[in-house]
Amino acid sequence: MRIRRKKWAATELENCKFYINDPNIFYNTWNSKFNNSNPIHIELGCGKGQFISKLASNNTNINYIAVDMIEAMLGLAKRNIEKEYNEKNVNFSNIFLIRSNVEYISKVFGNEDKIERIYINFCNPWPRGKHNKRRLTHPRQLEQYKSFMNEGASIYFKTDDDALFEDSISYFKNSNFEIIKLTYNLASEDIFEGNIKTEHEMMFESQGIKIKALIAKVNK
Repeated sequence: MRIRRKKWAATELENCKFYINDPNIFYNTWNSKFNNSNPIHIELGCGKGQFISKLASNNTNINYIAVDMIEAMLGLAKRNIEKEYNEKNVNFSNIFLIRSNVEYISKVFGNEDKIERIYINFCNPWPRGKHNKRRLTHPRQLEQYKSFMNEGASIYFKTDDDALFEDSISYFKNSNFEIIKLTYNLASEDIFEGNIKTEHEMMFESQGIKIKALIAKVNK
C-alpha cells in the first residue's frame, strides 16, 4: 500500500516507548526485552496497526511484535495501538512496534526467541513471476521463519488474492509445513475462532470478494 509521508511520524516514533528503530540488537534476546517468558507472536507487515492493536490489547498474557518498514505506516500503527490500549486501560508492556524489512527478518529473530505464531495479513501478492520471491509466503521467506519458530508453531495467513493463496498452499507444503486449517471463505468459516478483521478485509468483503485463509504448522 502506498501512503503519503507523515511529517509527524519520525518525532512521535522517536518518543514512543514501545517503538524500536533498530531491532537487530535484540536478536535472540526478545524474551528478556519483554522481561517475561510469555509466548511471542509477531505480525509481518502490520500496516496501520488496526489488527495488532486489537489483538494485543485483548491478550495481555501474550507478547506481540508488529513489523513494518514504512515510517508513515509505523506512525499510524503507533497511534492506533495507543488508542486501543488507552481505551481499555491496558499497559503497553506486551507489545513492541519495530522497523524492519521482512526480507531480512532472520537478522531480527533467532532460534532462542522461540516465536510461537506469525500473522501475515493481505501481503503484496507480487503477481509477476519474476517478483514471486518477494512474497511473504514464498519458500525463501518460510525457511527464514522456520529458523526462529518453535517446533509446532504456526503461521496464520489471510489474503484476497486467489493466485497467491493457491501458490502459498504449495509453498507451505513444499517447505514442510502442515496445513491444519484452510478456508476459501473466512466470513462463513472462521478458522481463527474470533477473527479480527483488518481494514483491507472489510474493504474486500464490501466488494463481494471472499477472504481466503489458512493455518500452517511448522515441522522441523
